Amino acid sequence: MGLTPSSRALLLLSTLVCVALAGSVSAAEFEQTLAPFFAKYCNDCHADGAKEGGFNLDTLGADLADPQTMAAWVRVFDRVQQGEMPPADADQPTAAHHAAFIRILGPSLAQAHYAAKGVVLRRLNRSEYENTLNDMFGVNLKLADTLPPDSRSHEFDNVGAALSISMVQMQQYLTAADKVLEAAVQKTLDKPESKVVRASYADTRGVEKFIGNQWHKLDDGAIVFYRQTGYPSGMLREANTRTAGRYKIRVTGYAYQSDQPITFSVGSTTFARGVETPTYGYYSMPPGKPTTIELEAWIENNYMVEVTPWDLHDEKNEIKEKGIANYTGPGLAINHIELEGPLVDEFPTRGHHLLFDGLKRQEIMPRNPADRQRSWYQPKFEIISENPQADAHRVLKRVASKAFRRPATEADLAPYLELFSEEMKAGATLEEGLLTSVAAVLCSPKFLFLQEPAGWLDDYAVASRLSYFLTRTSPDDELLATAQSGQLIKDRTLLRKQTERLLQSEHAQRFVNDFTDAWLNLRDLEFTNPDDALFPEYDRFLLFSMQEETRSFFHELLAENLPVRNVAASDFAMLNNRLARHYEIDGVVGPHMRRVKLPADSVRGGLLSQASVLKVSANGTNTSPVVRGVWVMERLLGETPQPPPPGIAGVEPDIRGATTLRELLDKHRNLDSCRACHQAIDPPGFALESFDPIGGWRDRFRSLGDGEKVDLVVNARKVRYKLGQPVDATGQLADGRKFDGFRQFRTYLASDEDRLAKALTEKLLTFATGRELGFSDRAEVERIVQQSAADGHGVRNLLFLCVESEIFRRK
Repeated sequence: MGLTPSSRALLLLSTLVCVALAGSVSAAEFEQTLAPFFAKYCNDCHADGAKEGGFNLDTLGADLADPQTMAAWVRVFDRVQQGEMPPADADQPTAAHHAAFIRILGPSLAQAHYAAKGVVLRRLNRSEYENTLNDMFGVNLKLADTLPPDSRSHEFDNVGAALSISMVQMQQYLTAADKVLEAAVQKTLDKPESKVVRASYADTRGVEKFIGNQWHKLDDGAIVFYRQTGYPSGMLREANTRTAGRYKIRVTGYAYQSDQPITFSVGSTTFARGVETPTYGYYSMPPGKPTTIELEAWIENNYMVEVTPWDLHDEKNEIKEKGIANYTGPGLAINHIELEGPLVDEFPTRGHHLLFDGLKRQEIMPRNPADRQRSWYQPKFEIISENPQADAHRVLKRVASKAFRRPATEADLAPYLELFSEEMKAGATLEEGLLTSVAAVLCSPKFLFLQEPAGWLDDYAVASRLSYFLTRTSPDDELLATAQSGQLIKDRTLLRKQTERLLQSEHAQRFVNDFTDAWLNLRDLEFTNPDDALFPEYDRFLLFSMQEETRSFFHELLAENLPVRNVAASDFAMLNNRLARHYEIDGVVGPHMRRVKLPADSVRGGLLSQASVLKVSANGTNTSPVVRGVWVMERLLGETPQPPPPGIAGVEPDIRGATTLRELLDKHRNLDSCRACHQAIDPPGFALESFDPIGGWRDRFRSLGDGEKVDLVVNARKVRYKLGQPVDATGQLADGRKFDGFRQFRTYLASDEDRLAKALTEKLLTFATGRELGFSDRAEVERIVQQSAADGHGVRNLLFLCVESEIFRRK
């Protein structure tokens, strides 16, 4: 059927011609192929006011530089290419007509995206900024908290297009630079002394205030914790810090009246309200003679060590009935705690060396030399220079080259040398003028933004991109030296060698943490607090373990180069005793995370059954198949569902428990505007209904309303929730395959390895390049996936292929 003479058809024709001319499609190709295609197969449902599925061609723009317009055209292309449009019950295009549509429209979209993707500058996000300055100057400051939150592009907060900058933010950068320089510059004559403080709960003042009333002193001087009581639990006043720094913490004790180890946390706390109270880790004390566990942690000023036992409950209420001295239940006996620090490896700091090496900086002697021996004495310093301008030039070149992540040119240095001269003329000392100029360097766009020229990146830009990808900080000396040799982009073997080295560096865990936080949304793990009445088994140890499980799992995939199908289904899990209890898996003792082989019929294994994933894709009370379905589509399959059409209300759960969300969604899907998206979204959401909001397996929903009473005690308390309607985790995929529950759905998902590899490739490259991938990247992504398939889709190999790809090495 040809074009009708209606005004709408003429408008559509005009729009499509504009699109065609904006790319590589000739007007003749458009008139002969594309226009008739739209007229015959699309207009009845999507034009002349019709907008099935919320999509209307009448309002489709022509400016492909506009992201929304581009996204709409890509949607049109994809639906036709994948055979979703025209729908199965409509007239279908011939194979030749279909191929011509793809061949003609595709290059226009690729060309438009290619022209736009190299325009945006990429600013360091908050964590990258903090890491860079701390590593550069050898300090440990929480700079990210002083800066505005970074905007996200989909799940990632390091995408240049979403990272704006304001005058207020620039002022905060200047303030942060001053803090860094203040912390880095040497102010004392001698290296700070590291001291060892030993403290015991038996000797602490007001012990009952800090560990509650359910404790007991033994003959060997140990204090036994019998329950998690008191506020805060386990604070030890005498094991405190006077200076922020890195400390060793040694806890000596044993499991009392128990033949099994007792698990406990070590953290720190303070009397100040509203401040962070970090937990450094969970450990266990074996029964028998006292044992010492040791850890290192950064502890802020005026914090006290805090020890909190886990899973100690007087379920029979013996303490109240018999008294604490006659209690026969298990406890955690703590003999003493040692705090050693602050530990100082570098004195002065590397930042001090960066600023002052080569300069004659010396103490200004006091009028009374005896003052130097007094406790209150604070030395003052001055720089002696015969040529201040030359000395400043040498220091600023060194600092700017480090900050700019490439050798600083004379043109780079000129404004900072001019600032130094002006400061000196205004009466500043050489050190004051130098620090002011360095602070300005740290506010330079060449520091705050990655210097990535359009087109192929040079060696320094590739080095910076690689370093911020895998260590989340600026390139180290070896990587910069490799870039300076000019071989990094020429020698693929050398590029892979540097990639491997960074993956094994001390900062590689930053990549695991930041990538999983963004990709899997682990950063929102504490966004909701599960309802105590519905989920009384939830505790801080479980929350801590959730995050560690997922990070350890991804690290295992990467370190062992395991196939990408493990993302969906694996025969192992990373577990500790808390997760093993939660997942009802026997034989796991102790709080350390380790790889555990799973039974063949286990529902665990892979990301979808991990408590962290199941928590961030739910709220604290109930689950939504839509929310979880969207999570699976976006995070694991790399597909972003369209937002609901205007005027379509969301599906809310029936809080009475009388109607399941599945029943409500069945009605929702009957709407023409909702059907297509929900056919893809709902199946994974239905499969995950077998897991509650904290990742526990369930056959029936929990309810605080109607339902069957439960005879169960958790943490010495009888549960309040009831068992409601049974869970239905069956479903049908968009391609017609049916699944009878989570296990079968997971098998289907794991079998599509190319799809999983493609999605992970796109996530890795988005995180690595700081931009969303688009139409012009598709061919290279497909090439990576094909090459990865030949090697078994190993996750580590996939990362190497991403680094070696054209996408990574081009702006």
